[in-house]
Amino acid sequence: MSSSINQDVEVNSVFPTQSRPYSKSFLKLILFGFSLVGLPLIGALVNSAMSIDNLAELSRKTVYQATETTHENHVLVDKIMVMERSVRQAFILGDTSLLEVYFQAHDEFETTAEKLYDLSSRVGQRYVLEKLRLSELSIYRDVLVLSEDPEKLNGLVGDFSVLLEAARAFSDIGHNFIDLDVTQMLDLAEQARASVHWQLIALIPFVILLAIVFSFFIARPIRQIDNAIYSLGQGELSKPIFVKGPQNLKYLGERLDWMRRRLLKLEEQKIQFFRHVSHELKTPLTAILEGADLLAEGVTGKLTDKQQQIANILHSSSIQLHKHIENLLSFSALQTDKSALVKHKVDLSEILDVVLENQNLSIMSKGLQIENNCPTLFLECDEEKTKIMLDNLLSNAIKFSPQGCCIRFSAMQTGQLIQLDVIDSGVGIHEADQERIFEPFYQGQSVPDSPIKGTGLGLSIALGYALAHGGKIETIERSNGAHFRLTLPTYDIERIV
Repeated sequence: MSSSINQDVEVNSVFPTQSRPYSKSFLKLILFGFSLVGLPLIGALVNSAMSIDNLAELSRKTVYQATETTHENHVLVDKIMVMERSVRQAFILGDTSLLEVYFQAHDEFETTAEKLYDLSSRVGQRYVLEKLRLSELSIYRDVLVLSEDPEKLNGLVGDFSVLLEAARAFSDIGHNFIDLDVTQMLDLAEQARASVHWQLIALIPFVILLAIVFSFFIARPIRQIDNAIYSLGQGELSKPIFVKGPQNLKYLGERLDWMRRRLLKLEEQKIQFFRHVSHELKTPLTAILEGADLLAEGVTGKLTDKQQQIANILHSSSIQLHKHIENLLSFSALQTDKSALVKHKVDLSEILDVVLENQNLSIMSKGLQIENNCPTLFLECDEEKTKIMLDNLLSNAIKFSPQGCCIRFSAMQTGQLIQLDVIDSGVGIHEADQERIFEPFYQGQSVPDSPIKGTGLGLSIALGYALAHGGKIETIERSNGAHFRLTLPTYDIERIV
């Protein structure tokens, strides 16, 4: 109970309890990024919409003005013709009552002229219209004076022809101004189109650049967190975790680093436990192994066949247990970086012969055949660690090989590297085990038919010692059985460096 309390206190001291920050900085960064990227586009759209709206309004006004002006011009000409016809009829028939049509047409002419004046937006056009109105007003006064004497109206008929020509000239001027308005509208449309075109040319690269920049700022902390989680999953606990970015993601990085430190502490406690337990077991086991060895050799007296069999089992099991404890010690040393290498020049074939001799009992018990094609190859290495590597590779091959099968060893030197291949005829490596075969304590899918189960440390320790030598162990794909390749440099890399 006290240890549990101490651990809780220790965890809290490593990462003090604090209120979770509810910073919206990451959300703000995203919103700011989208705003900054979207604002230029929104501005361009608003500007384009305003230009199109202005162009549409101008078009509407131009079309309306052109339509109304054309219509009123026709009305103006018609009224002049009606007035001229009324005066002519009054003269020919000598009936002044026919001038009522004239006076009505005159009033409508005035109304139409006022509408045209309002529709005319240019000074020149209004000036011509005023002259036209004054001319018609002069004829109207003459008609009023001569209305009592129809015979004198004949002199006014010619004035209507001049007035009609002036009205048509005014209509032509109006059409010319309409053409100018249409040309101006087309120019504005072309300017609006060119403006939108250049805005797009300028904004698209700018917006893309902004999107790339903000994508980097947003994705970088997420990528850092992803790498940190991957490192934790791979067991890489020595490198601190630091996340740059918004406050809430930095906080998440701090929590991940707290988890890393906690896992590192637990890993250290586990390794320390392995080391202590292994040492505590090794002392009594040595006595048991020596006693079993004395019994098996008959030092204490001759044994019966059953007693001898029991003594041999005790001796064999003691050796196997001793090997497991040695593996735990080796694994503990690898995890704490205390596996110092004492290198000197040795013959790889001699080391392999010693390993085969030590495993001879296991080889004979399964009736295995050993095909040793390892020539004399010299390399600088730690002899004891190299023996452990080869012993673990051989133990793995023996464990998974069926009765009476063959285990082949072949070695060759390529440049400054030596390759040793260990090939068995067992069930091979399951596809699901390919990536985890060298993980510590991993047993794999294929379980050998053996009363003694392994610890899952042999291949992990072999790989660790290979890496410490500057080499590697890899699996080679084959149709049946397992194929491991140990690669070691022939010289001491640290000494050369």
